[in-house]
Amino acid sequence: MISACVTDPFAKRLSLTSTGKVRYELKTPYRNGTTHVIFEPVDFIARLAALVPKPRVNLTRFHGVFAPNSKHRIHVTPAKRGKGRKELEQKPWDEKTPSERYAAMTWMQRLKRVFDIDIKICEKCKGPVKIMACVEDPIAIEKILRHLREKVVSNNTAQPPPGRAPPQIELFERS
Repeated sequence: MISACVTDPFAKRLSLTSTGKVRYELKTPYRNGTTHVIFEPVDFIARLAALVPKPRVNLTRFHGVFAPNSKHRIHVTPAKRGKGRKELEQKPWDEKTPSERYAAMTWMQRLKRVFDIDIKICEKCKGPVKIMACVEDPIAIEKILRHLREKVVSNNTAQPPPGRAPPQIELFERS
């Protein structure tokens, strides 16, 4: 069954024939005078499905200075986003303009927002943490992770401390 909102002009032009086929009235007639097109239901659905865009694909494509990788994009967009953008001075959220708020978040901001992990504050002393380096080389990352895995394995194989005798309660009883 085909149902749609009655106020939709597309729905007003769509109907089922007595034989069960889909009848669509064209908005403007073709040059040869055709005013209606009749489809099998499966063919009609296939044509409708072809009009649905693929997921996660931008429907608007930009070229020239508005293209995402244009080095001049920062000069023509309100958010000042683009390939040649330098790291802007960090301001508190409430002091930023709407275009600055819209700019992409740093990975630290994303960690705080998504996982509630604030890497700017030390977990032990709650003091400020200074980021000294960011390791991005895959080979170096693999070496660090391999070392940490080996350290965990070596700690798991360690023997527990030797057992002790139970405490002598009579030494602690008060008389």
